[in-house]
Amino acid sequence: MEEEVSSGISFSPLVWVSKFQTMAREAYKSKPISHWVLLLLSSLGMLVAFPASSLLSRVYYANGGTSKWIISWVAVAGWPIPALILFPTYLFFNASPSPLNLYLFLSYVFLGFLSAADNLMYAYAYAYLPASTASLLASSSLVFSALFGFLIVKNKLNASMINAIVIITAAMALIALDSDSDRYASVSNSQYIWGFVWDILASALHGLIFALSELIFVKFLGRRSFHVVLEQQVMVSFLAFVFTTIGVIVNKDFQGMVSEAKTFKGGESAYNQVLIWGTITFQLGVLGGTAVLYLASTVMAGVLNAVRVPLTSIAAVILLHDPMSGFKILSLVITFWGFASYIYGTAPGTKLS
Repeated sequence: MEEEVSSGISFSPLVWVSKFQTMAREAYKSKPISHWVLLLLSSLGMLVAFPASSLLSRVYYANGGTSKWIISWVAVAGWPIPALILFPTYLFFNASPSPLNLYLFLSYVFLGFLSAADNLMYAYAYAYLPASTASLLASSSLVFSALFGFLIVKNKLNASMINAIVIITAAMALIALDSDSDRYASVSNSQYIWGFVWDILASALHGLIFALSELIFVKFLGRRSFHVVLEQQVMVSFLAFVFTTIGVIVNKDFQGMVSEAKTFKGGESAYNQVLIWGTITFQLGVLGGTAVLYLASTVMAGVLNAVRVPLTSIAAVILLHDPMSGFKILSLVITFWGFASYIYGTAPGTKLS
């Protein structure tokens, strides 16, 4: 009888909160203050920079921008930013560059090409979809990351993770059923459909890139120190920048930037600011995600990724006056539920199959 009572008490909310507080205090004491400052800044990078980058992409199109290549180029033009952070690690932290053999280089080239294609697909999505809708659809990348991780890297899946895949897929279906409520008047029905398709394809490709990146660590690098993760980011971003720049040149979009800036709502200054801040925020978001993975865990990164989806949608409604129907709100709630299920499934101690 006493065992039953004590068992019941152990699951009471107050005891659970007390245990959580104890765990939090122990975790805080186990790391220096600099660790938590960096983690806070990295988390803010994910929660602020990524949504800002998404909104700026939509601002570009809403105010007269038309080039998909330029927006995809903006996403990788900031590749020197992580490089500026990487090089001091060699100078001041006794880190040594990872040996670059032919197979690793070709892997980076392939990932760079895929990343360039991924950014271009997302550019098409933001050209035709409201930022809130595009952000919700992009959350399906978690589904593809889990599936490709299972197929390529042989990561384990459990019931909670499979449940998350089903839930998020259902949320995407809800958005598809409600397409008429948030389509801009300037966007045709076929363009909206293509925007939807490009967003899902980009999310699938993003999931593939994530799985292949993990495979590179397993096969070629074998370590996950911060500077090694940065090396991969710099190389992939630089090569994606090269591929995208070639596309911009072939499409003659650099020449078109001059006339586009003149007709842009707000003038050339506003045009330049959108592109510059788009470049900075995207790279800061990626850097934040990289740092969170290193400083905390994939679960923490998943939590922040789950939080930034509603943040982006809410910010788009407030700042860009995106339409927010009941279906989209329901989809947002279901997506958050799916993220929670996935995070629970990846938490330590959860049984994997």
